[in-house]
Order: sequence, then structure tokens, then C-alpha cells
Amino acid sequence: MSTKTPECYTIDPQARCLRVELTKGRIYLLPLDQFAYAEYDTDGKEQLLHLSFATHDIMVRGQALRRIETALHRLELSFIAPLPAKYHSLVADGQPRIREIVVAEIKPGAESGQQI
Repeated sequence: MSTKTPECYTIDPQARCLRVELTKGRIYLLPLDQFAYAEYDTDGKEQLLHLSFATHDIMVRGQALRRIETALHRLELSFIAPLPAKYHSLVADGQPRIREIVVAEIKPGAESGQQI
């Protein structure tokens, strides 16, 4: 049995892409050089982190997402995935817990992204 704490994100100073892994088994690889901006918002205990790339918008909901925002600011964020609820109690206070990720493709000529 593994004693490693479950993680919902990883950093790598050499990262060239952000790997976004959804609970349905779908995976996106988004080049960090196409990162446009991020918006961080907090509503009580839960935070929302909006990541915008040239082709996709990503909405991340969870707790302690500031560390993830900082890793992206440094272009070191290499992986994000939702953390199943059964593992939340294993993550130390103050460590990120991603509850949900929604990816929307940005269609050329469309006013807003369309959910996938």
C-alpha cells in the first residue's frame, strides 16, 4: 500500500505542456506557450481558477488553488486533475484540492467557449 499523499497537481520547471486529466478518462495537453491569462476568485472556502489558453478555457474549482495559480504564473505547472472526494481527508490543510475541472474549447468566431 502506498503511503504517498494523493496529489491533484504537479510542477516541473522544464514543463512545455499542461496535462489536464478529467475524471472521465479524457486528457488534454495544452502548450504553455499558448497560455493567455489566469483569473483567481475566492468564494468562502472554495476557489475558482480560470485558465485561458489559445484553444481552450479551463475552469478549476477547489480549495487552496493559489499554489496552482503560482505554479502556472512561473510556467512550471505540468499536471492538474480532480481529486476524488474519498482522498480529500488525506491531503494536509493548505494543500490544493481540485474538486472539479471543466474544459471548454474556444471555437474560432464564437463569442464564448463551448463545453466539451
